[in-house]
Amino acid sequence: MATGRVETLESEIPARPSAPAGPEATFDAEAAELLPFLTQGARADLQAAAAQHVLALTGSGPGRALLARQAELLKALAVLAAAAGSAPARDAARALVNLAADPSVHEQLLAADPVLPTRLLGRALDPQWPWADEAAAALANLSREPAPCAALMGTLEAAAKSGLGLERLLCALCTPGYNACAPLHHLGPLLSNLSQQPAARAFLLDPDRCVIQRLLPLTQYSDSSLRRGGIVGTLRNCCFEHREWWGITSGCWGPTLTFFPFYYCPWPALRSSQRKRWTVSALGLPVDLQYLPPDKQREPDADIRKMLIEAIMLLTATAPGRQQVRDQGAYLILRELHTWESEPDVQMACEKLIQVLIGDEPECGMENLLEVQVPEDVERQLQQLDRQEQEQLKQQQLELAGESGGEGPTLR
Repeated sequence: MATGRVETLESEIPARPSAPAGPEATFDAEAAELLPFLTQGARADLQAAAAQHVLALTGSGPGRALLARQAELLKALAVLAAAAGSAPARDAARALVNLAADPSVHEQLLAADPVLPTRLLGRALDPQWPWADEAAAALANLSREPAPCAALMGTLEAAAKSGLGLERLLCALCTPGYNACAPLHHLGPLLSNLSQQPAARAFLLDPDRCVIQRLLPLTQYSDSSLRRGGIVGTLRNCCFEHREWWGITSGCWGPTLTFFPFYYCPWPALRSSQRKRWTVSALGLPVDLQYLPPDKQREPDADIRKMLIEAIMLLTATAPGRQQVRDQGAYLILRELHTWESEPDVQMACEKLIQVLIGDEPECGMENLLEVQVPEDVERQLQQLDRQEQEQLKQQQLELAGESGGEGPTLR
């Protein structure tokens, strides 16, 4: 059972091969010479070459470390990345993506340009900006760490009055063709990271905004696993707010939100005989799952399958949640998934969820598994068991990498 930790997603753009870096003193001198070519008014061809050189440096850890010491250069890069009508803006934006992918550079980036989140947010949500996806990717990388994520959430709250808040971000994410030049798939991981913040989860779960209803269909968005995974990660993080989720699933907001089919639909891939048997007997499955098309495929991304299982696991933290999940026929679907699943960590997550569903109910006073106080010695033992499980998983993955066609254990 997951505890109170909210997960984040990262988003990266492949960098060009890194350029060789000299000693720090030499690089400082070179950076001083490079800086004028990154600023406004520089000759276009020289500015483009300078941006490409910086992008190449961001392809390696040593290169990023050298750049992190150049506050003026970082500021010039941030300005160039948002410069209207600038051809090198894309390379500058990609350099920011790679710099932001390195957590050790976040502090220097934000110190060099405190308004960097605002710059990037404005470009990411500009429906005319051709490199909006790069801006969104840089924001997604910055928001992986708690401090920058909190700062970005503050920026969004402050920008709400000007129309650049979370509502605008959701509009861009949920509107097909919002930007004709950029797919904006990186907004998915960005939203997932923002959902670390209690303020973001409160916004997403506000019953008057109906945000969850807008996000659920994107769990089956076939064009991008990046966007799909970001949405699933967002919903999983929101499941930590178990009281609000119980309000959704119990119909306290009005008509009950049938979100279970959206969580379950990525799992089934049944033979026709199974589908017929399940439809006839119903077995508590949601109606949407009883009439799946013959060509229905399982979610192809193992990480997303695992996040879906973790989301359902969080919903089983309370006694009413466990009962509702059981009533929706989760065991039957999970059993079939476990039979098919080849990834050891997803199999293990599936087994843990099944154990919760078929196990005895906790004793009185311990019904909410998220609020149970675990003694320190027991917590240490559990952490040790987790480490052992991870080692076993790594060993299994190594064995699977060297074999093909093997079948794992199944649940009956």
